[in-house]
Amino acid sequence: MKNYKLPVLGFATILAITIGCNQPSNKTANETPVDDINTEAVLEFKKMESFGDRYAKAWSSQQPEHVAAFFSVNGSLQVNDEPRAEGREAIAKVAEGFMKAFPDMVVTKDVMTVTECGIEFHWTLTGTNTGPKGTGKKIRISGYEIWQMGTDGLIEQSDGAYDANEYNRQLQYGVAD
Repeated sequence: MKNYKLPVLGFATILAITIGCNQPSNKTANETPVDDINTEAVLEFKKMESFGDRYAKAWSSQQPEHVAAFFSVNGSLQVNDEPRAEGREAIAKVAEGFMKAFPDMVVTKDVMTVTECGIEFHWTLTGTNTGPKGTGKKIRISGYEIWQMGTDGLIEQSDGAYDANEYNRQLQYGVAD
């Protein structure tokens, strides 16, 4: 009889790591995401913080191609359970959908952390749904993306999420200023 314990244990470990990577960390903006004992790592993290600031500004720019430029040529973006957008053109279309729905959209970087799953970019989107078929309601929704970076220094894969039920509720009823 064959021993299946080792493969099952290996699969369970991979599954636990994968499941854990689909959830953001519990770090807050006040926690230090990297040890200051490694100057090179700190400098690299500061570069990523700047990258995150510029990425948020790109989402706020009303120019979808600016968002796509942060991704590797064959990079991908998945938001919640939507189909994965693969390639810059597809990523620009995802960004354009949000930009059209919220012409006054502002995305801010809340916090970035480095985890075993990748770089976590936590954000907040505010705007008024005045685009085509818009409700005219203001929203404020927070979410996150977990990035895998490519060798070119750009995002190779981004897996993002936000509370879709709360988003839909705010589209219908708005959010207090």
